[in-house]
Amino acid sequence: MRLSKTTEIMVGIFVLLGFIAAFLLALNVTNLGNLSSKQSYDVKVYFDNIGDLRTRAKISMSGVKIGRVSRIAYNQERGQAEVTMTLDSQYKLSIDTQASIYTAGLLGEQYISLEPGAEDEVLKSGDVITLTQSAMVLEEIIGKVMVNLTSK
Repeated sequence: MRLSKTTEIMVGIFVLLGFIAAFLLALNVTNLGNLSSKQSYDVKVYFDNIGDLRTRAKISMSGVKIGRVSRIAYNQERGQAEVTMTLDSQYKLSIDTQASIYTAGLLGEQYISLEPGAEDEVLKSGDVITLTQSAMVLEEIIGKVMVNLTSK
């Protein structure tokens, strides 16, 4: 049975749209779809333990995504993990903003949540957030509970 040219073209367009949809879904899942040219600034934050935090992890304030983790490195002078956050320039954060690492759900991906401060002075590119709370590692919590249970 021979298909008409119109049917072949329609099937081709449908398959092409399917590939485009799959590509866009892959970009969204891998967080690479946010390569926009928005104005941004970088702020550093130091943590004793970052858990499983990764680059491109989201940064949120009150549940709203305001940036991404752009770099993670170990700072030997401080003996801590140095996390560089790229924040959207429309969000102005006070110098006493607090940064905490949380996990989305029980075993989900980790992200940084920022709590706004009360100071009038705002962070500029290259500044450091000093108030931090490191990641809570599930294995450490279970270990502490087990020690407490066995010591009684």
